[in-house]
Parts: sequence; structure tokens; C-alpha cells
Amino acid sequence: MPGRFFLTSPIADVARAMDQDVRPVADEPVRHNVSPGQDIVTLTQKGLQRMRWGIVPVGRVDARGRPVMQTLINARSETVFEKVTFRGTGRAVVPLDGWYEWTGEKRRKTPWAITPKSGGFLFFAAITDRWQGPGGVEVDQVATLTCAPSADVVDIHHRMGVILEKDDIGTWLTGSQDAVKPLFKPWPAGRLRVEEAAGVDWSGP
Repeated sequence: MPGRFFLTSPIADVARAMDQDVRPVADEPVRHNVSPGQDIVTLTQKGLQRMRWGIVPVGRVDARGRPVMQTLINARSETVFEKVTFRGTGRAVVPLDGWYEWTGEKRRKTPWAITPKSGGFLFFAAITDRWQGPGGVEVDQVATLTCAPSADVVDIHHRMGVILEKDDIGTWLTGSQDAVKPLFKPWPAGRLRVEEAAGVDWSGP
């Protein structure tokens, strides 16, 4: 379940891979350690833009009508269209080079980097919301979708991000619920590389 990821390729390469105009995010730096609460590059129907990773669901309630208090960085794809919490959210895609997971006991955890074996980028399906704060402040927010793990990552985590094929990006952004539900599945086995992550500054970007 993605809690940290990295995007170290030039942002122009990301835009080119997604057939998008890079100008709205042209100053995006190389980032080895992207964490929740930071602004990240996303793709919506409007093109590339930045959103805060983590939905603060102010005004949203759960199925019992109780306010949702926690910040949501991931949402289960199996229930995203059913939960009242996510009613009215939009859709986005988060491009990345790979993400991190950890195994082991507290203070002795081993970090792992997960990347595509064939190179290129990973495209995570995501949902969006807009936080409205005092004084008319508005912040676009995003949370990635998760599904069951593929055989490549099952030994290090029980969830993984919903990875879209490039040809499925348009379907996710504009398709009906019935059209996109088949996308909520693990990536085929053998397509991801899992390696121990070394030399990463976990305190910074």
C-alpha cells in the first residue's frame, strides 16, 4: 500500500510518456522520497497539475453519518464507489518511477523499492477532492487507489496501488463505474522488481 514513492526521472519525460503539456509542472524537481502531505504531480482531465497527497475529508461523513477525521492517502478500490466518504470525488492518475514498502520489526525495518522491470513509469489510479478552508482557501487533494497485491509484492505487503496501463488512463479518467472496475486488479506477476532501497534520505524529498 503506497505510503512513500519516488519520481526521479525528468518531468519532461513524464509529460511525454503521458502525451501531456509539461508547462504546468515544468519546475518539478527530482524527488527520491515523496511522502503524504506533500504536493505531487497528477493528471486529470484538465492535464498535469499538482495536488496535495492526502484527502482531508472536511464535511464528509461515513456510512453512520459520523464525520471522517483521519487524512486518507489511499482508498480501497473494492469499495471506493460504495462508501459515502468518497461520494462526489473526481479521478486522477499519479505518475511515478516506483514506490517503497517496509518489512521487519520496528526500528529494524528494511525498506524495499518497487519498480517496473521493463523500465518506464508506473501510473497509479487515484481519486481527488477539494478542501475548502477558512477565508476561501481551496486545496486540490488526491488519494491513490489500492487493490490486492501481485505475486511480486505479496511477501512484503498485503496491498498495492492500482497500476494502470497507459492505454487505460483515458478510461479511468472518463469511463463509467462499470467500465473502470475491471482495472482494479493486481499487475500481472513478473512485471515488478523488488530491491532493497539503499541510500535514501528518509527525512527529505
